[in-house]
Amino acid sequence: MIETRDLTKMYGELYALNRLTLKLERGDVYGFIGPNGAGKTTTMRILATLLNPTWGEAMVCGYSIYNNAKEIRRLIGYMPDFFGVYDDMKVTEYLEFFAAAYRIQGPARRRKVEQVLELVDLGFKRDALVTSLSRGLTQRLGLARVLLHEPQVLLLDEPASGLDPRARIEMRSLLKELRKMGKTILVSSHILPELADICNKIGIINDGVLLFDGDVQSAIRQVQQHTVFLVAVGDGKTSVARELLEAHPDILKVESRADGEYLRITLNHNVHDGSFIPELLLQNRLRLKMFKEEEIDLEDVFMGITKGITN
Repeated sequence: MIETRDLTKMYGELYALNRLTLKLERGDVYGFIGPNGAGKTTTMRILATLLNPTWGEAMVCGYSIYNNAKEIRRLIGYMPDFFGVYDDMKVTEYLEFFAAAYRIQGPARRRKVEQVLELVDLGFKRDALVTSLSRGLTQRLGLARVLLHEPQVLLLDEPASGLDPRARIEMRSLLKELRKMGKTILVSSHILPELADICNKIGIINDGVLLFDGDVQSAIRQVQQHTVFLVAVGDGKTSVARELLEAHPDILKVESRADGEYLRITLNHNVHDGSFIPELLLQNRLRLKMFKEEEIDLEDVFMGITKGITN
Protein backbone atom coordinates (compact mmCIF):
# COMPACT_ATOMS: atom_id res chain seq x y z
CA MET A 1 0.00 0.00 0.00
CA ILE A 2 2.92 2.34 0.76
CA GLU A 3 6.43 1.87 -0.57
CA THR A 4 9.38 4.25 -0.67
CA ARG A 5 12.82 3.75 -2.18
CA ASP A 6 15.73 6.07 -1.32
CA LEU A 7 13.26 8.86 -0.60
CA THR A 8 15.27 12.02 0.08
CA LYS A 9 14.40 15.62 0.88
CA MET A 10 17.07 18.31 1.17
CA TYR A 11 16.90 21.96 2.14
CA GLY A 12 20.16 23.39 0.91
CA GLU A 13 22.81 21.15 2.48
CA LEU A 14 20.46 19.85 5.17
CA TYR A 15 18.95 16.36 4.84
CA ALA A 16 15.40 16.46 6.19
CA LEU A 17 15.01 12.90 4.85
CA ASN A 18 17.94 10.72 3.83
CA ARG A 19 17.30 7.71 1.54
CA LEU A 20 14.19 6.46 3.34
CA THR A 21 13.16 2.97 2.23
CA LEU A 22 10.12 1.31 3.80
CA LYS A 23 7.13 -0.81 2.83
CA LEU A 24 3.64 -1.11 4.32
CA GLU A 25 1.31 -3.91 3.31
CA ARG A 26 -2.49 -3.74 3.34
CA GLY A 27 -3.77 -3.68 6.93
CA ASP A 28 -0.44 -2.66 8.51
CA VAL A 29 -0.47 -0.18 11.37
CA TYR A 30 3.00 1.36 11.24
CA GLY A 31 4.26 3.41 14.17
CA PHE A 32 6.64 6.14 13.00
CA ILE A 33 8.85 7.13 15.93
CA GLY A 34 11.35 9.92 16.18
CA PRO A 35 12.14 13.22 17.91
CA ASN A 36 11.03 16.59 16.58
CA GLY A 37 12.79 17.32 13.30
CA ALA A 38 13.53 13.66 12.61
CA GLY A 39 11.67 13.60 9.27
CA LYS A 40 8.28 12.12 10.20
CA THR A 41 6.13 15.03 9.01
CA THR A 42 8.27 15.48 5.90
CA THR A 43 7.64 11.83 4.99
CA MET A 44 3.88 12.15 5.48
CA ARG A 45 3.65 15.36 3.47
CA ILE A 46 5.51 13.72 0.59
CA LEU A 47 3.22 10.66 0.71
CA ALA A 48 0.20 12.99 0.77
CA THR A 49 1.57 14.67 -2.42
CA LEU A 50 1.87 18.01 -0.59
CA LEU A 51 5.66 18.15 -0.83
CA ASN A 52 8.01 17.06 -3.60
CA PRO A 53 11.10 15.04 -2.64
CA THR A 54 14.56 15.98 -3.85
CA TRP A 55 14.94 12.49 -5.26
CA GLY A 56 13.81 8.93 -4.66
CA GLU A 57 10.50 7.19 -5.29
CA ALA A 58 7.28 6.81 -3.30
CA MET A 59 4.25 4.74 -4.25
CA VAL A 60 0.83 4.84 -2.55
CA CYS A 61 -1.71 2.15 -3.50
CA GLY A 62 0.38 1.45 -6.58
CA TYR A 63 0.45 5.08 -7.75
CA SER A 64 3.60 7.18 -8.02
CA ILE A 65 3.60 10.50 -6.17
CA TYR A 66 5.15 12.17 -9.24
CA ASN A 67 2.36 11.75 -11.78
CA ASN A 68 -0.67 10.37 -9.89
CA ALA A 69 -1.33 12.95 -7.19
CA LYS A 70 -5.10 13.11 -7.85
CA GLU A 71 -5.50 9.34 -7.64
CA ILE A 72 -3.48 9.20 -4.42
CA ARG A 73 -5.50 11.97 -2.78
CA ARG A 74 -8.71 10.04 -3.43
CA LEU A 75 -7.30 7.01 -1.63
CA ILE A 76 -5.67 8.58 1.44
CA GLY A 77 -6.76 10.48 4.52
CA TYR A 78 -4.11 12.86 5.85
CA MET A 79 -4.47 14.31 9.33
CA PRO A 80 -1.71 16.80 10.19
CA ASP A 81 -0.64 17.56 13.75
CA PHE A 82 -2.48 20.90 13.72
CA PHE A 83 -5.24 21.80 11.29
CA GLY A 84 -7.48 24.79 10.85
CA VAL A 85 -11.19 24.84 11.56
CA TYR A 86 -13.85 27.34 10.54
CA ASP A 87 -15.00 29.54 13.41
CA ASP A 88 -18.62 29.98 12.37
CA MET A 89 -19.43 26.36 11.49
CA LYS A 90 -21.15 23.70 13.51
CA VAL A 91 -19.64 20.21 13.65
CA THR A 92 -22.14 18.79 11.13
CA GLU A 93 -21.70 21.80 8.83
CA TYR A 94 -17.94 21.37 8.92
CA LEU A 95 -18.16 17.71 7.95
CA GLU A 96 -20.81 18.31 5.28
CA PHE A 97 -18.60 21.01 3.75
CA PHE A 98 -15.74 18.54 3.32
CA ALA A 99 -18.08 15.75 2.22
CA ALA A 100 -19.29 18.05 -0.54
CA ALA A 101 -15.67 18.68 -1.51
CA TYR A 102 -15.35 14.91 -1.93
CA ARG A 103 -18.47 15.07 -4.14
CA ILE A 104 -20.66 13.14 -1.73
CA GLN A 105 -24.11 14.52 -2.46
CA GLY A 106 -27.67 14.60 -1.05
CA PRO A 107 -28.89 11.99 1.46
CA ALA A 108 -25.67 10.00 1.06
CA ARG A 109 -23.71 12.96 2.43
CA ARG A 110 -25.88 13.25 5.53
CA ARG A 111 -25.66 9.49 6.12
CA LYS A 112 -21.88 9.56 5.79
CA VAL A 113 -21.57 12.47 8.24
CA GLU A 114 -23.68 10.60 10.80
CA GLN A 115 -21.62 7.44 10.27
CA VAL A 116 -18.27 9.11 10.94
CA LEU A 117 -19.69 11.02 13.92
CA GLU A 118 -20.79 7.70 15.41
CA LEU A 119 -17.45 6.08 14.64
CA VAL A 120 -15.46 8.77 16.47
CA ASP A 121 -18.13 9.10 19.21
CA LEU A 122 -18.80 12.77 18.50
CA GLY A 123 -22.53 12.65 17.84
CA PHE A 124 -23.34 14.47 21.08
CA LYS A 125 -21.50 17.53 19.70
CA ARG A 126 -23.10 17.56 16.23
CA ASP A 127 -24.67 21.01 16.76
CA ALA A 128 -21.73 22.58 18.63
CA LEU A 129 -19.49 25.18 17.03
CA VAL A 130 -16.15 23.66 16.10
CA THR A 131 -14.31 26.43 17.99
CA SER A 132 -16.03 25.34 21.22
CA LEU A 133 -14.45 21.87 21.10
CA SER A 134 -11.62 20.84 23.37
CA ARG A 135 -8.28 19.72 21.90
CA GLY A 136 -9.31 16.07 22.23
CA LEU A 137 -12.68 16.57 20.56
CA THR A 138 -11.04 18.64 17.80
CA GLN A 139 -8.69 15.73 17.09
CA ARG A 140 -11.69 13.42 16.85
CA LEU A 141 -13.34 15.84 14.44
CA GLY A 142 -10.18 15.88 12.33
CA LEU A 143 -10.19 12.10 12.22
CA ALA A 144 -13.87 12.11 11.23
CA ARG A 145 -13.06 14.51 8.39
CA VAL A 146 -10.38 12.28 6.86
CA LEU A 147 -12.70 9.25 7.04
CA LEU A 148 -15.55 10.82 5.04
CA HIS A 149 -14.45 9.44 1.66
CA GLU A 150 -13.54 6.00 3.06
CA PRO A 151 -9.79 6.15 2.35
CA GLN A 152 -7.73 2.98 2.11
CA VAL A 153 -4.65 4.60 3.68
CA LEU A 154 -4.49 6.93 6.70
CA LEU A 155 -1.55 9.25 7.40
CA LEU A 156 -1.90 10.44 10.98
CA ASP A 157 0.72 12.90 12.20
CA GLU A 158 0.84 12.99 16.01
CA PRO A 159 -2.90 12.34 16.52
CA ALA A 160 -2.43 12.16 20.32
CA SER A 161 -0.31 15.31 20.59
CA GLY A 162 -1.46 17.67 23.33
CA LEU A 163 -4.24 15.37 24.57
CA ASP A 164 -4.94 14.65 28.22
CA PRO A 165 -4.67 11.02 29.43
CA ARG A 166 -8.38 10.28 28.95
CA ALA A 167 -8.39 11.72 25.42
CA ARG A 168 -5.27 9.70 24.56
CA ILE A 169 -6.99 6.50 25.67
CA GLU A 170 -10.02 7.38 23.55
CA MET A 171 -7.82 8.14 20.53
CA ARG A 172 -6.03 4.81 20.97
CA SER A 173 -9.40 3.03 21.00
CA LEU A 174 -10.33 4.80 17.76
CA LEU A 175 -7.11 3.67 16.10
CA LYS A 176 -7.75 0.09 17.21
CA GLU A 177 -11.22 0.28 15.65
CA LEU A 178 -9.74 1.54 12.38
CA ARG A 179 -7.23 -1.31 12.46
CA LYS A 180 -10.13 -3.78 12.77
CA MET A 181 -11.68 -2.14 9.69
CA GLY A 182 -8.60 -3.11 7.68
CA LYS A 183 -7.21 0.39 7.16
CA THR A 184 -3.51 0.76 6.38
CA ILE A 185 -2.26 3.36 8.86
CA LEU A 186 0.99 5.28 9.13
CA VAL A 187 0.91 7.02 12.52
CA SER A 188 3.58 9.10 14.19
CA SER A 189 3.60 9.75 17.92
CA HIS A 190 5.70 10.68 20.92
CA ILE A 191 3.47 8.51 23.16
CA LEU A 192 5.63 5.44 22.61
CA PRO A 193 3.93 2.84 24.86
CA GLU A 194 0.63 3.51 23.12
CA LEU A 195 2.17 2.85 19.71
CA ALA A 196 3.35 -0.55 20.92
CA ASP A 197 -0.23 -1.37 21.84
CA ILE A 198 -1.75 -0.65 18.42
CA CYS A 199 1.04 -1.15 15.85
CA ASN A 200 2.24 -4.36 14.22
CA LYS A 201 5.31 -2.60 12.79
CA ILE A 202 7.44 0.35 13.83
CA GLY A 203 10.05 2.57 12.24
CA ILE A 204 12.56 4.55 14.28
CA ILE A 205 13.89 7.62 12.48
CA ASN A 206 16.46 10.18 13.60
CA ASP A 207 18.03 13.05 11.66
CA GLY A 208 16.22 11.87 8.52
CA VAL A 209 17.71 8.36 8.67
CA LEU A 210 15.59 5.25 9.29
CA LEU A 211 17.46 3.37 12.04
CA PHE A 212 15.02 0.48 12.47
CA ASP A 213 12.16 -0.99 10.45
CA GLY A 214 10.30 -4.07 11.70
CA ASP A 215 7.99 -5.45 14.38
CA VAL A 216 8.13 -4.41 18.02
CA GLN A 217 9.52 -7.72 19.30
CA SER A 218 12.38 -7.59 16.80
CA ALA A 219 13.21 -4.09 18.02
CA ILE A 220 13.23 -5.30 21.63
CA ARG A 221 15.53 -8.23 20.76
CA GLN A 222 17.86 -5.84 18.96
CA VAL A 223 18.23 -3.60 22.01
CA GLN A 224 18.03 -6.10 24.87
CA GLN A 225 21.58 -6.91 25.96
CA HIS A 226 20.71 -9.37 28.73
CA THR A 227 17.68 -11.21 30.05
CA VAL A 228 16.62 -9.85 33.43
CA PHE A 229 14.27 -11.34 36.05
CA LEU A 230 12.67 -9.83 39.13
CA VAL A 231 12.35 -12.08 42.20
CA ALA A 232 10.90 -11.66 45.69
CA VAL A 233 10.96 -14.22 48.52
CA GLY A 234 9.05 -14.34 51.81
CA ASP A 235 9.97 -14.45 55.47
CA GLY A 236 12.61 -11.73 55.14
CA LYS A 237 15.12 -14.08 53.53
CA THR A 238 16.13 -11.85 50.63
CA SER A 239 19.80 -11.93 51.65
CA VAL A 240 19.77 -15.75 51.68
CA ALA A 241 18.26 -15.81 48.20
CA ARG A 242 20.84 -13.31 46.98
CA GLU A 243 23.75 -15.45 48.18
CA LEU A 244 22.34 -18.53 46.45
CA LEU A 245 21.75 -16.70 43.17
CA GLU A 246 25.11 -14.91 43.08
CA ALA A 247 26.83 -18.30 43.25
CA HIS A 248 25.08 -19.64 40.14
CA PRO A 249 27.30 -19.73 37.00
CA ASP A 250 24.53 -18.51 34.63
CA ILE A 251 23.90 -15.30 36.59
CA LEU A 252 25.92 -12.17 35.81
CA LYS A 253 24.78 -10.05 38.75
CA VAL A 254 22.14 -9.75 41.46
CA GLU A 255 20.93 -6.34 42.65
CA SER A 256 18.66 -5.39 45.52
CA ARG A 257 15.70 -3.17 44.70
CA ALA A 258 13.07 -1.22 46.72
CA ASP A 259 15.01 -1.43 50.00
CA GLY A 260 15.44 -5.15 49.69
CA GLU A 261 11.85 -6.01 48.80
CA TYR A 262 12.92 -7.82 45.65
CA LEU A 263 16.00 -8.77 43.61
CA ARG A 264 16.91 -7.86 40.04
CA ILE A 265 18.78 -10.76 38.44
CA THR A 266 20.76 -10.31 35.21
CA LEU A 267 21.64 -13.48 33.33
CA ASN A 268 24.89 -13.98 31.45
CA HIS A 269 25.08 -13.12 27.77
CA ASN A 270 23.28 -15.70 25.58
CA VAL A 271 21.48 -17.16 28.62
CA HIS A 272 17.74 -16.54 28.26
CA ASP A 273 16.02 -19.37 30.17
CA GLY A 274 15.58 -18.35 33.79
CA SER A 275 13.49 -21.32 34.89
CA PHE A 276 16.37 -22.51 37.08
CA ILE A 277 15.88 -19.49 39.38
CA PRO A 278 12.59 -20.55 41.08
CA GLU A 279 13.78 -24.17 41.11
CA LEU A 280 16.93 -23.17 42.99
CA LEU A 281 15.02 -21.08 45.52
CA LEU A 282 12.34 -23.69 46.17
CA GLN A 283 14.94 -26.45 46.56
CA ASN A 284 16.44 -24.37 49.37
CA ARG A 285 13.04 -24.03 51.09
CA LEU A 286 12.54 -20.37 50.26
CA ARG A 287 8.99 -19.13 49.72
CA LEU A 288 8.63 -17.51 46.30
CA LYS A 289 6.42 -14.39 46.26
CA MET A 290 7.27 -13.01 42.83
CA PHE A 291 9.07 -14.21 39.72
CA LYS A 292 8.78 -12.42 36.39
CA GLU A 293 10.89 -11.31 33.48
CA GLU A 294 11.63 -7.59 33.36
CA GLU A 295 9.92 -6.08 30.36
CA ILE A 296 11.59 -3.59 28.08
CA ASP A 297 9.19 -1.04 26.63
CA LEU A 298 9.19 1.00 23.44
CA GLU A 299 10.79 4.00 25.15
CA ASP A 300 13.79 1.83 26.11
CA VAL A 301 13.93 0.53 22.54
CA PHE A 302 13.87 4.05 21.11
CA MET A 303 16.61 5.29 23.42
CA GLY A 304 18.75 2.22 22.77
CA ILE A 305 18.52 2.34 18.99
CA THR A 306 18.98 6.11 18.68
CA LYS A 307 22.05 5.90 20.95
CA GLY A 308 23.44 2.95 19.01
CA ILE A 309 22.99 0.54 21.96
CA THR A 310 22.10 -2.69 20.16
CA ASN A 311 23.13 -6.33 20.18
